[in-house]
Amino acid sequence: MSGINRLDIKQLRVLQLLLQERNLSKVASLMGLTQQAISEQLKKLRNTFDDKLFIRTNNGVIPTQVAEKMQHKVNNILADIDNLIAGEQFNPSKLSGILQISSSDYALITILPMLLKQVNELAPNLKVIIRDFESDNLDKLMVTGELDLVFTFPEFIPDHYPNKRLFEEQHICVTGKKSIYGDKKYSLKEIAQLPQIIISPSRPNLKGSHDSWFAKKGLKRNILMSVPSFSAAATIIEATNTIAFLPAKLLPESRLVPIEIAENPPKFDVIVAWHPRSTNNPLHQWLLILLDNIFYPDE
Repeated sequence: MSGINRLDIKQLRVLQLLLQERNLSKVASLMGLTQQAISEQLKKLRNTFDDKLFIRTNNGVIPTQVAEKMQHKVNNILADIDNLIAGEQFNPSKLSGILQISSSDYALITILPMLLKQVNELAPNLKVIIRDFESDNLDKLMVTGELDLVFTFPEFIPDHYPNKRLFEEQHICVTGKKSIYGDKKYSLKEIAQLPQIIISPSRPNLKGSHDSWFAKKGLKRNILMSVPSFSAAATIIEATNTIAFLPAKLLPESRLVPIEIAENPPKFDVIVAWHPRSTNNPLHQWLLILLDNIFYPDE
């Protein structure tokens, strides 16, 4: 027996995870196997494709060009197999695949604990990988099947991706508890002039989500710093005597106080999005039902 006849689904799973994780021990842990077992599967893959596929480094492995070119096809093949199997009779307790989620630390705080609690209880064998939100790389990750769900805001999602509104959010202007900017009501012009921090998880620049709103009013914000994490924002705001606009669901925060301003920025939606090919996937339909039960329990 030679060539493709020697290839099985487990080997494809190993190949998929090695392309994503680039580390044999991580793949072994995710699949519940020993590192030796993963090495054996890799040996079989190398024989099948007549290529080394992965080259060892100090930090793990790196794929060869042959392996990299297979990533998209392998992801699609395994997605089709998952759909075929799940379509017969969907039972969350029997799920044993991998759910891959993209999220900023905002969603890690406000959404994922509730969702993952239910996923862990109802589908205990489903593995979950949560990766940092990468807006500039999002389309590629979705197309190649490296992401199943994305928790974010509408402006970061391409128009052709299906999505679901989870809830409405509002930014609140805040400053440190001992800041010189507390205990006063500000006009928008005054607020625009104060030193500000923005939170930008995926784009390291000095552009904030409300810049256009201020610009429509003829104002330019005095942005001094950009930080990649909501969880670190409070400490930095307090230490630097600056202001920031933070989502209301992250407040109250003991180190911060709200600032009263003449007009609040417009509200915005928090959504979950996915690739169009996943719309009819039973796993995705089940996850959306869980989210509905969390955010729309009375409907």
